[in-house]
Amino acid sequence: MSTPHATATTAGKPRILTGDTPTSTGLHLGHYVGSLENRLQLQQQYDCFFLIANVHAFTTLAEKPADIRANTMGIVKDWLAVGLDPDASTFVLQSEIPAIAELTFFFAMLLPFNKVMRNPTLKTEIDTKGLGDSYPFGFPMYAVGQCADILAFRPELVPVGEDQEAHIEMCRDVAGKFNQLYCGVNNRVPLDEHAKPGTAGASGLFPVPKAKIGRVARLAGLDGVNKMSKSLGNAIFLYDDDKAVQKKINKITVLPDEATKLVPQSHVLLQYCDAFLPAARAKEIRAMYAAGGEVMHGHIKAELGAAINTLLTPMRARRADMEARPDKGDGLVLDILRRGAARANTIAEETLYRAKQAMQIDIAPRRIGM
Repeated sequence: MSTPHATATTAGKPRILTGDTPTSTGLHLGHYVGSLENRLQLQQQYDCFFLIANVHAFTTLAEKPADIRANTMGIVKDWLAVGLDPDASTFVLQSEIPAIAELTFFFAMLLPFNKVMRNPTLKTEIDTKGLGDSYPFGFPMYAVGQCADILAFRPELVPVGEDQEAHIEMCRDVAGKFNQLYCGVNNRVPLDEHAKPGTAGASGLFPVPKAKIGRVARLAGLDGVNKMSKSLGNAIFLYDDDKAVQKKINKITVLPDEATKLVPQSHVLLQYCDAFLPAARAKEIRAMYAAGGEVMHGHIKAELGAAINTLLTPMRARRADMEARPDKGDGLVLDILRRGAARANTIAEETLYRAKQAMQIDIAPRRIGM
């Protein structure tokens, strides 16, 4: 079993891991500005692994396996429609990588239960999804599983939206603790140098990855309160047609603040102008609202809807082409995922074996056939 430097690849590129959970039939604008844009820009510069976390989807959809499968297919189609290239990157289906499950169990021993439950992203999801105390034991476990999703591939960067940053911090904690406990990394070595060749006292298996936040850290949903989400009914999907996009934009309520009599500069309509209109035009619109004069909200919404539809039109066309042609629909997706699983298992199994060596429970490396 070879043991290359943790972030090196055969192409000599540093590595990235990020992904999506198939809890809906496709991705929305929040995913696009929060992460997909970054993936497009980085896929030629980095050795990219894009993961469909279909096992994590069972935390809330355990009784709907057919939905999870359909959602998985839809998200991969959206990736392709956006422009992610399975020949330049590796598409990974989580359920096909058994090393992730084993690493999840090992990492669970390194995280105090109370620390997992204090994860702000986890707490927010419990609240926004109205889970109360009814969520399964596996729901908080997925936060640990995300650490395994990432560290199985030993990446340097994880492109995510701001709401996922807490998960990356937990992952950094796990990587650092594993390196110190099982690899003998000196606790005075900075986290970012744990797996850096030539650093005194650094012999870590896992690089300690950093989050790379998207151009828009957190895109609010159409309600202007919560982040964009299918479950909250406040999302514009990448596959929405022109009329659906404009209809959703038109429903945004624009009311002035009672005290100032001005539309707040934090209003979701202005956030969308910043995200999807040219910077100079967005600045002009903000100034119009700040001045307190009469603004034709309908005209602004029409301009915004047109800009979003211009962005989405080529994506929708590519997805429609896949849906219309059997050879480019589900069959293409399955072929891409099978090819991705073969490469992903090679790397994840190496990571698992090296982790077992460090933990002194290794017997022999195994090969996962595809």
